[in-house]
Amino acid sequence: MSNKNSDQLFQLIQSLNKGEKRHFKLYASRHKGGENAKFLKLFDLINNQTNYNEQKILSKDKTLKPSQLPNLKQNLYKQIMASLRMLHSGNDIALSIREIIDNATILYNRCLYQQSYKTLEKGKELAKKYEKNILLLDIHNLEKKLISKIVKKDIQNRIDGLVPEGEELVKKLTNINTFSNLSSKLYGLYIKLGFTRNSADFEIVNSFLYSSLPAFKEENLSLEEKMYLYNAFVAYYFFIQDYRRAYDYAKKLVALFEGNNSIIQSKLEMYVKSINSLLDSQSKLSQYEEFIQTSLKFEAIISQESLKVTENVAYLMFKYSSKHKLDKHFMLGEFNKGVVEVEDVAKKLEVYSDKLNNHSKQIFYYKFACMYFGNDQYKEAITWLNKIINAKDEDIRSDISGFARILILISHYELNNDDLVEYYARSTYRFLAKKDDLHFYQKRIVRFLKRLNTLTRDNLKEAFSELHDQLIPLTVNPYEKRAFVYFDIISWLESKINSRPVKDVIREKALKRIASANQK
Repeated sequence: MSNKNSDQLFQLIQSLNKGEKRHFKLYASRHKGGENAKFLKLFDLINNQTNYNEQKILSKDKTLKPSQLPNLKQNLYKQIMASLRMLHSGNDIALSIREIIDNATILYNRCLYQQSYKTLEKGKELAKKYEKNILLLDIHNLEKKLISKIVKKDIQNRIDGLVPEGEELVKKLTNINTFSNLSSKLYGLYIKLGFTRNSADFEIVNSFLYSSLPAFKEENLSLEEKMYLYNAFVAYYFFIQDYRRAYDYAKKLVALFEGNNSIIQSKLEMYVKSINSLLDSQSKLSQYEEFIQTSLKFEAIISQESLKVTENVAYLMFKYSSKHKLDKHFMLGEFNKGVVEVEDVAKKLEVYSDKLNNHSKQIFYYKFACMYFGNDQYKEAITWLNKIINAKDEDIRSDISGFARILILISHYELNNDDLVEYYARSTYRFLAKKDDLHFYQKRIVRFLKRLNTLTRDNLKEAFSELHDQLIPLTVNPYEKRAFVYFDIISWLESKINSRPVKDVIREKALKRIASANQK
């Protein structure tokens, strides 16, 4: 018998809120006795379980037979989905339009063509208003079938209008699909590589983007086309670390939504992601004042009564909000406050642990580690870095895995764990060489740390200064500079050279960057 929480029916029932459970029971009770009674029994038994266990279900209700259970579970799943569709169709514009299309299809199949046509017109009006172009294509195809059934004097005019309308719709959908595919493929590359590592990476990404883009005039694009186009450019410019251009497109994307408030609900997930992209770019550019204003706008989404926030959107908002709360402290160099935030976020992550993918987890773990490192809490930093290093899937963000090894190496140095420094220096070098990711930055740091044990206190500062001078030119190198996004080793070296806490050095620089950004 299964004893796993991966059971799909168990997961679905556990995801229901009180209102949804109440609605399902009313929905399932509309017919008394027989199969419906068994549905409700099975529903209650599963709902009362903390961990899914079929053996306990069967032992608690002898009327349920093992041979019946698979079919009963399958039918219960379908009934719950039907109940959810009925409950939420009014809150989801896409579900409402699909329901209209379904009703129009049923009427068409019953030869009630005039009723079908009138029903379809309502769906068409909604699909146009809320930029639901894929559904609009379904409506268009059914409309063509209906035209041939309804003989009227203006039939030719209607057909003449439908043909170019369909061609324009297909062109629009082709563009949307192309722009959307670009974003997805760029995201896939980013998950695997991180930022562009060298000129070869840049050429691949650059040629991929511009060879895939169709010919277009931006001013002629529809609202939805612009959304997906801007989203693709945001992904591209983040990938190549051109944060200024990423900021420009993220701002244009957010402005599209805010200039068309009526579509925010129907595309709420994309709106949330667009604000997240804007916050990311503002953080990278040290635009603190703008960042705070955008953060307030982001947090206000959840409190807007006019917006229906699904669990999926609530999860995204938690993930993005948590990330930006940490980024705020990084921007200010407030590591002492940041570690308090880390403790709160880490606890809340447990609630969404089954929803977070490995990429998102590694991002959080690395941010946690950097926050603790900046606050001189090296043991805590190592705890989170080990979660990255010990992850099974090394192909996910191998760049973070590599930089985690460098940071854990430096953390052990700070803790005077000389034997571990030597061990991690060798293992880090092997890892980076295997990943073909040994750049000048990594080579210099690993070699430097390997020979730290041979240096005396008298020549230690000189060695730190030498490494500092070697790394400074890399901060403006388009491919080496990505390393400094992950860990501010320059500030760490300066803290050693000048005998100052690293958090003081980083905070001083952070405030200067913010002041400079405000003057632009």
